[in-house]
Amino acid sequence: MLTPSSDPSLVARQAGGKGRNLHTLTASGFDVPTWSILSLDVFAEFCRDSGLDGRLARLLADGWDTNAEEVAEDVARLIETAPLGEHIADAIALAYREAGGGTVAVRSSGAEEDGERHSFAGQFDSFLNVRGQEEVTARVRRCWASAFSGRSLRYRAQRGLPPDTGGVAVVVQRMVVAERSGVLFTADPTTGRTDRHVVSAVFGLGEGLVSGAVDADTVVLDAATGEPLTTIVADKQERYDAGSGPGCHASPVADSDRTTLSLTGADLARLHEVGIHISERYGAPQDIEWAIAEGNLWILQSRPVTPPAPAAEPAPDGELRIWDNSNIIESFSGVVFPLTYTFAADTYAKVYESYARALGVRGEQLREVREWTPHLLGHIHGRVYYNLFHWYRMVRMAPLYRLNRRVLEKSLGVAESISDELADELHPFTPRPGLRGRLSRLTRTVIFARRFFTVRKSVETFHRDFYRAYADFNNVDYDALPGDETYRRLRRLQRELIEKWGPMQVLDATILLSVGLLALLTRRWLPQAPEWFTWAAAAPGGVVESTEPVWALRELAARARADSDVLDLLERTPDDEAYQALSDAGRTGFLAAVDAYIADYGYRSPDELKLEVPDLHDDPAGLFTLLRDALPETDEATPQDHGGEADAYLDEHLRGPRRLVYERVRAKARAALTDRERLRFCRTRAFGAAKRMLRALGRDLERAGALAAWDDVFLLRLAEIKGAYEGMIVHTELRDLAAVRRRQLAADATLHAPSRFTTRGAPYWSGNLERAGWTSGPAARTGVRELRGIPCCPGVAEGPAVVTDTPHDTGGGILLTYRTDPGWVAALSSAAALVIERGSPLTHVAVVARELGIPTVVQVEGATTEIRSGSRLRVDGAAGTVTVLADPPVDGPTAGEDTSRTETHP
Repeated sequence: MLTPSSDPSLVARQAGGKGRNLHTLTASGFDVPTWSILSLDVFAEFCRDSGLDGRLARLLADGWDTNAEEVAEDVARLIETAPLGEHIADAIALAYREAGGGTVAVRSSGAEEDGERHSFAGQFDSFLNVRGQEEVTARVRRCWASAFSGRSLRYRAQRGLPPDTGGVAVVVQRMVVAERSGVLFTADPTTGRTDRHVVSAVFGLGEGLVSGAVDADTVVLDAATGEPLTTIVADKQERYDAGSGPGCHASPVADSDRTTLSLTGADLARLHEVGIHISERYGAPQDIEWAIAEGNLWILQSRPVTPPAPAAEPAPDGELRIWDNSNIIESFSGVVFPLTYTFAADTYAKVYESYARALGVRGEQLREVREWTPHLLGHIHGRVYYNLFHWYRMVRMAPLYRLNRRVLEKSLGVAESISDELADELHPFTPRPGLRGRLSRLTRTVIFARRFFTVRKSVETFHRDFYRAYADFNNVDYDALPGDETYRRLRRLQRELIEKWGPMQVLDATILLSVGLLALLTRRWLPQAPEWFTWAAAAPGGVVESTEPVWALRELAARARADSDVLDLLERTPDDEAYQALSDAGRTGFLAAVDAYIADYGYRSPDELKLEVPDLHDDPAGLFTLLRDALPETDEATPQDHGGEADAYLDEHLRGPRRLVYERVRAKARAALTDRERLRFCRTRAFGAAKRMLRALGRDLERAGALAAWDDVFLLRLAEIKGAYEGMIVHTELRDLAAVRRRQLAADATLHAPSRFTTRGAPYWSGNLERAGWTSGPAARTGVRELRGIPCCPGVAEGPAVVTDTPHDTGGGILLTYRTDPGWVAALSSAAALVIERGSPLTHVAVVARELGIPTVVQVEGATTEIRSGSRLRVDGAAGTVTVLADPPVDGPTAGEDTSRTETHP
């Protein structure tokens, strides 16, 4: 017989699977009901002394696997009727006494049970509520016989195991009069995910749950924090309890408890804690049976979680596509309305077709380009993704494809490169063979080189022409115009502003080429340079236009601090009432400064490219949110040229002709990035003007009765608005379309969207999205304490995390977000550091953060899942590390936390 004080090596050999686990749990200090074990050698002695050895061997000879039920009946009859012998009877009596006598559970513990390869779960018998020596003895015999039951023999046959079981030990354990019982999995048993625990619970004994007779409550917990992620309360009509005789009896659950969760928050916290400790003890996820009695949590047994079998999936067929939201999420985050997506997709198509023409692509080749430019973006469950292969095709129109595609991946923040073999198969059009093909490539190279070396002049010309045309579109009251006139102006804006943007994409190609060459020279000539160095070396020189909103906001805050009445009004007035309050108070001077800011930067707001999101022209409340955060007086920073850090490093490590070459390439990269930031403002203003027009069209369609509400216009596609004004669609269709899409967007918003995935054939069909991880429910934390990303700006900062989807209330904390867009620039004014889960070192806000000297790390996978607002962080912008120094208080969200998120991220 074995007890908790037995030698562990003996237990390992003789206790069977359940017995070994009980000994480990007890030795580790967990609360386990008193137990003893009839070891494997007790069964072996019983078989030997009663003469069963030979008879069992004959029954388990050839044919046992095809005649399992008959063999099992014969074996059971032999074991239950064979004489015990005095020594075996005494061993059973002693085991019963060691377990405390009274009411016990008698459980089988197979030699191979709960093994690494085979669990034998449910194959052997267990008996509850057993009383008295005679009954215990009878149940011990039944446990021995269950090693050869029909189901056990079939289990062995299916897995190619021999019929010789190695014997069965028997656990005799004190019964716990459970008020609540259940099972805790420290990994999801259906998916194998280790970032969550799954608890199933019932009232009474767990027999009802294990047998499936009683519906159980189910709670999914975050594995790292224990926070409930999902809760399902079952209709618990019955419960199982110990009866007056052997076994259990069912009784009705009180009406007040049937639809009440059987576990309290304290119960769940205890289960989560004990689950972590048991998993750590075994070094693997566990399937734990537990019971709660008189306030104590008892552990009845634990075994490894059996990993789910992989689902058999048909081989995918059709065209391979890679969808990636890196970088594009900076412009179009979360669920994007159909009008925004179709307007953006139409813009991209026009711009890149124009780019191809600017590089001399003509005829059949241009027709092939037109086949894929409308599909540069995809719209999957409301989210915008790059259709990535087409972007490689676009890059290939310029020379030095292999270098440029690597830099494209860096600039987009793509986490995974495609293979060289696949990349070489991607072409913008069918390559021409022979001399004709070489001449075509040479012509494009010459045109590109000319545009490359004259790009600054082209930018200046574009900038001048853009603002001349923009003034014509911007200074118009579109609500005062007839709808068809506004529609015509929208079409003209697309022709005169957007379609002319194509040649400016040479600037992006210039950035790819110059930054790529700079990185190549850095690797060859400065192999020991820190990771942040290339981005600092390429940082735009002087004051970047995109930082202007920051300085303007600081000037506005300084003006407010200088006027005590204005300061008092801003501090006590809600953001959405501040503008009217200033007007009512007669603060015309300050209000004029606010109006000037909105006139200059009103289109530069969070989600500025999402047409459905109001900008500061429509709703100035966002400006007052940022202004309030900038009001505390601090040491004002000045624009910084972070190229100075690179200069110091270069002075020490690179001289002579190599330095001259390096500086020429560097100057080209810095100039190109500076010009890109200028063009980003142009893009913002072009989209802002289009936003005003489309809002006016929405109001016109509402007046006409085509839409129930003017903002339903954002639920339409651009082609449907065109159809409404060109006579291609019936107005009465639009209301129904808007209603259907609003419901679909609401459903889409609940889904977990992967950042990158592949499809074959039609993306929504054939299980493409299910395989890719499109699921509902929040992501869970793993509890990691240090995360790594790409270093963007050196410097170290410590402070509280402000995890948010909107740029507000940083208050000197560390701004941590899933993504940013250009509208976040003003929020950087008071941030101690910046951590972005998605994006790249060339992300707009990362570039500006370098100019402001803010330690910045991007592509920090899992940042918004693992870190909560109020956590104290240490951000090292040079090493690219984000370290959690302390967890936040547990009494609720910290100031600054955005608790209104409806979008969940990977």
